[in-house]
Amino acid sequence: MLPAPKVSKRRRGGRYSWWAPYVFIGPFVILFLIFTVYPLLYSVVMAMQYNDGPKSTAFVGLTNFKRVLTDPVFWRAMRNTFVFAAASIFIQLPCSLGLALLLNREDIKARGFWRLIFFSPVLVGLAFVAVMFGLIFEKNTGLLNVLLVDGTQWLHGLLPFIPVWDKEFPWLQEWVLTAIIIASFWMYVGFNMVYFLAALQSVSKELLEAAEVDGANAWHRFLNVTIPAIKPVAMFVVLLSFLGSMQLFELPYLLLGPGGGPQNEGLTVVMYLFEYGFNAGNLGYASAVGWILAVILFAFAMLQKVLAGKDGI
Repeated sequence: MLPAPKVSKRRRGGRYSWWAPYVFIGPFVILFLIFTVYPLLYSVVMAMQYNDGPKSTAFVGLTNFKRVLTDPVFWRAMRNTFVFAAASIFIQLPCSLGLALLLNREDIKARGFWRLIFFSPVLVGLAFVAVMFGLIFEKNTGLLNVLLVDGTQWLHGLLPFIPVWDKEFPWLQEWVLTAIIIASFWMYVGFNMVYFLAALQSVSKELLEAAEVDGANAWHRFLNVTIPAIKPVAMFVVLLSFLGSMQLFELPYLLLGPGGGPQNEGLTVVMYLFEYGFNAGNLGYASAVGWILAVILFAFAMLQKVLAGKDGI
């Protein structure tokens, strides 16, 4: 049998086949370099500059970072942000998991309808949520104060030692961070519920049935079968909630205004960055705040990866 004739790579793929892949990936690489890599590198340079407007720039080294870390307003914003993140992880996510467990039961009627109802708040947008909860938290006529007054009046009639709620209680002045947490809870509890619902679909029914046959009650089946099965998704949702909480901006800004309420009670780190970067015009200082926030987010992601790695996830 005669050997097959050799065909050069140039003839097999066409005359210019060697550079064809670069033509396809070229637009992405160019856009990535222009809109991601360059701004990222330039922000490092800006973090070491003082800006008083776009044309007034002076190199100050690490002074911006020192100013940020010694500013009590920054640490107030950081505290508010971490409190919100803790509420998201330790209050909102367990409630999302509870809703997912409830709506995953086969004996619940109209499960699809209830899933849509709990998920729908995330579809309306942050501006609508801020306006709506601004009205709910109003003094005198706000829905929350009206309900609390009516409820405590009824309880006061049964138990006279229970005081009647003050209808003029200023939620957006006294309990600023609590108001933000409540508004965010209403919006995102159903969103995180969807992740847990998807994870619960992967739990092996055979394992649950085997555990039940072995005498495990519902709580033991949840701890020893359900939790290990959904743990990868739970870790992802925790990371997602923390990253979103640390970048909280639109809801408190629209609900409270630029200052974050009285005495910066609702000020977040990103609002603090926005105030210096765009209102004050000091983009160098704002870049330093952004890099400090980026380091915190990276450290949390790495910590979670290490903890997850110990469990073999």
